[in-house]
Amino acid sequence: MPFAELGDVKIFYTDDGPGDGDGGVPLLLVHGYGADSNDWVFHIPELSARHRVIAPDLRGHGYSSAPESGYRPGDFAADLVRLLDHLGIDRVNVIGHSLGGLIASALAVEHSERVNALVCVDPGYGQTPEVAAAFPAMLEGLRSGDPYTTAIASDQWCYTPASPPWLRELHRRKILGTAPAALVQAFAGMYEGDEQFGIRPASDAYIARRECPVLTLWSGVQAESAAWEQGLFKHPASRALVWPGGGHRLHAERPAEFLLVVGTWLAELDTPDSTLATPDDKEQDA
Repeated sequence: MPFAELGDVKIFYTDDGPGDGDGGVPLLLVHGYGADSNDWVFHIPELSARHRVIAPDLRGHGYSSAPESGYRPGDFAADLVRLLDHLGIDRVNVIGHSLGGLIASALAVEHSERVNALVCVDPGYGQTPEVAAAFPAMLEGLRSGDPYTTAIASDQWCYTPASPPWLRELHRRKILGTAPAALVQAFAGMYEGDEQFGIRPASDAYIARRECPVLTLWSGVQAESAAWEQGLFKHPASRALVWPGGGHRLHAERPAEFLLVVGTWLAELDTPDSTLATPDDKEQDA
């Protein structure tokens, strides 16, 4: 059954790959703002050949239902915990893009026992105050009664001259299929109010609470963000990489390279190498 009734929300998801405990730690794929789980069609066939892969539509996105509220990163993370409980999954490796990077981080901080490792793809956290200065005007546009015009216009920053035209059109259509409440409240949940951690310096304290291994892939214009995040990692296996020339949806633009980088890093986590040991392991070894 591809839908899960989880209290106030009905979540669409797919569940692919080996069963009966094969494939190691399952993967949970978390799409971004104004998108859906079809973002991962480039990756699921290869990933599910080796892992159990869970790919949900977030509330208000795709085929999932759209309650009137519940669109902060922590709310989305709570939905995903309920989905994992529904599926009988204790612990996952999480791959999250954009808003999904905030949600994945909220999972790792607020529900650390459920997260083995994170991959954050051009995440929405860590925005500088200079970038965030444009957010009040965007929120005003989203709340104007026509959030679609504002969201589609804002989406244009996600691409480089090398981005394929089909990717622009695909995400224009995904935005048009997203509930208005999700477009307004999910953006506000990232960047407005006392509880948000999308903007520095609030990002610093929250992101530094992630204890698990983290691989972050930043787009080509985000080199400064990669350097910023590198100083906040706790686990020695964590990495912040920059993809020159990559747009915001780098995993869709370069899926084969993305799968190679992520697959290699996840495999390294299973290697009995002292450089990947946790701080507690290193103290015990000493």
